[in-house]
Amino acid sequence: MTAFYAFVTGPLAWIAFGVFILGGIYRLVSMYSQAKAKDGSSIAYMSWYYGLRSILVWMIPFKSMGWKSDPLMTVTTFIFHLCFLLVAVFLGAHVVMWNTAFGINLPSLPAQFGDIVSFVALLGCAVFAYRRLALPHVKGVTRCQDWFALILVALPFLTGVLAYHQVGPVLLMTTLHVLSGELLLALIPFTRLSHALFVLFTRAYMGSEFGGVRHAHDW
Repeated sequence: MTAFYAFVTGPLAWIAFGVFILGGIYRLVSMYSQAKAKDGSSIAYMSWYYGLRSILVWMIPFKSMGWKSDPLMTVTTFIFHLCFLLVAVFLGAHVVMWNTAFGINLPSLPAQFGDIVSFVALLGCAVFAYRRLALPHVKGVTRCQDWFALILVALPFLTGVLAYHQVGPVLLMTTLHVLSGELLLALIPFTRLSHALFVLFTRAYMGSEFGGVRHAHDW
């Protein structure tokens, strides 16, 4: 198990980063090419002003009609993404990884606070699952790939909490945590989670169209 852990935290980690970076570039380039082929005129009205305005407005909770229409989803979405960022970047063990792999020095969260943030993120995943099971307008458009993406996101938090609290064999849980994190990273460009790559471009496109062409707000 020790040798396997060394492989998971060494070569496999670099493979996961490589798949994420190369896969992300491929998806962005291919989506741009498809958009240009289907509607080349859309490139002409892309606007930095209207695009950035739309992005900034949609980053403010309850600013847009979409956020206002579903308060539970709004609160959960903003809190979950904040927790995801805090844990992925500033959790103590992850800070060590950034420093060891890339020479990046970052401040780290207190261990207990990081644990609380992880539980909050898991609660957010539970809310997302509840919506897909209980709300007809969400359940009706939910597909297997949506559940797969949700499981992908939840697993690193779940295994991380279990490893931190030493539930089960510590080395096994730690290895599963690293594996689930690498799987999540590698599959982001190829699953529903690719919105992490496309959201800024999609929002900029919509903001440019509404602001520059329709002369209306997109929120």
